[in-house]
Amino acid sequence: MNDSRIWTAALIVIGDEILSGRTHDKNIAQIAKWLGVQGIRLKEVRVIADDVDAIVEGVNALRARNDYLFTTGGIGPTHDDITVDAVAKALGVAVIVHPEARRILEDYYADKGGVNEGRLRMARVPEGADLIPNRYSGAPGIRMDNVFLMAGVPHITAGMLDALTGQLQGGAQLISDTVGAWVPESEIAGLLMEVERAHDGSQIGSYPFFREGRVGANFVVRSTNADTVKSCIDSLCEGLGEMGYDFTPGGI
Repeated sequence: MNDSRIWTAALIVIGDEILSGRTHDKNIAQIAKWLGVQGIRLKEVRVIADDVDAIVEGVNALRARNDYLFTTGGIGPTHDDITVDAVAKALGVAVIVHPEARRILEDYYADKGGVNEGRLRMARVPEGADLIPNRYSGAPGIRMDNVFLMAGVPHITAGMLDALTGQLQGGAQLISDTVGAWVPESEIAGLLMEVERAHDGSQIGSYPFFREGRVGANFVVRSTNADTVKSCIDSLCEGLGEMGYDFTPGGI
């Protein structure tokens, strides 16, 4: 594992149903958490309609500036499942029926009415692609270069992520800790900047809230080095105390 550089990924969430609000996406959080364990940081997310040209543009832009690109949605059996076609177009390859994917589907649907035209669509892949196992519904995910096509249904996505665990090269896992304080974040902006600058490789995120008629904020420290996180938290708590603010390690 290479600890010296940061490995990044992007995610494209595909589907008119997401943009219309009919379906609430649950994949962003689970993919972000999974990537973090693999030592890969999710840097950006796009939500794109079922539009081939928009998907092509997004795929080519995001795969070029990240180590990995994931997509969710649009690999099912219906006519509006166009992700495979769009990704193939982006990569400049043809769409073929993958023989192993076809066999998997034939086995899965053997006692469910067999493979029909719609179900066979789920065996289509960009030419040269590999499969990502799917233990839940038969239809596999797809891996092509640094692009990973996954289901939109969250529990199926989770199974595909399990199948990829340990398969992607990454860096050091990002470690985090939190301290909360009853203080407007604007009053300690200088302290946050000073502490972050004093701890190379650290990042401090500020997340304000309003509860019980009071203003407060949670401050999340992130680094790939556990000692850096601890030192940063300690300095932040010391600074808050010196300024007269009550704080709570672990967050409020």
